[in-house]
Amino acid sequence: MIASVSIMAALGAMLFWGFGDFLIQKGTRKLGDIETLAWISFLGSLGLLPFVWHDLALVLQRSNFLILLGLGITAFIVAISNFEALKRGKLSIVEVLMELELPLTVIMGLIFLKEHINILQILLMVMIFVGIILIATKPGEIKKHHFFEKGAVLALITAIGYGLVNFLTAVGAKEISPLLTIWFPWVVFVGICICYLIYHGRLKTASRHIRNYAWLIVGMGIFDTLAWVLFAIALAKKELAVTIAITESYPVISLLLGITINHEKISKLQLVGATMTVAASFVIGVIS
Repeated sequence: MIASVSIMAALGAMLFWGFGDFLIQKGTRKLGDIETLAWISFLGSLGLLPFVWHDLALVLQRSNFLILLGLGITAFIVAISNFEALKRGKLSIVEVLMELELPLTVIMGLIFLKEHINILQILLMVMIFVGIILIATKPGEIKKHHFFEKGAVLALITAIGYGLVNFLTAVGAKEISPLLTIWFPWVVFVGICICYLIYHGRLKTASRHIRNYAWLIVGMGIFDTLAWVLFAIALAKKELAVTIAITESYPVISLLLGITINHEKISKLQLVGATMTVAASFVIGVIS
């Protein structure tokens, strides 16, 4: 029963991340990176506060505080890189490149959490790497030095960062509290973002945006919050490698939204790469 709940939570995180990143791409282009992160973290921390209120004393323990603070700072840096990648690149390209976080996260799970993977899972990860190469390469520009899609480098940096964030989230969810592990970094985000907005005189502008883009801001906050909460719940009872493999299927949602709503165009070779990457990560989740 616990395993099935964890699998459902991971699938739910995958679904909400797909819709959430689609909205975040629009949010970063209208509001900017910092303001987008500020609204998401503010709504998320406010919405989760009633559910973590009785666990706040856990933050005062030195080891817990260091883990949560490290997670908060790391996640903030990675989130900015993520938003920039989404803002500059094609959604259908950037999302799949970010799947590099899967093998990186699995490696951390193997080394630090003593998890195990089988031969079939390794072969599927090779498929993901091949898919990433296909999706990142623009046809006809192989001979050029800049043959990667715009936003690709940031997407790769984001993938590495999220590998570390996933690992720290797994540790926090298992050792401290799933919801507290999500809530505390968002509080860190809110503090950093508000200081930035005040310093640059953009706080009033941000307050006006809630009226002009209310549906977008609320949508980003809801989808991203639900995705991270479900991810942490899944991690609390399931292996990091299995959970991240399932959630990495979220580009299926963003890929479809990017093509159908944004009318993005990708080559047949890139489509093959995207299909391979998404299918392989999904199969890993099914067989694990």
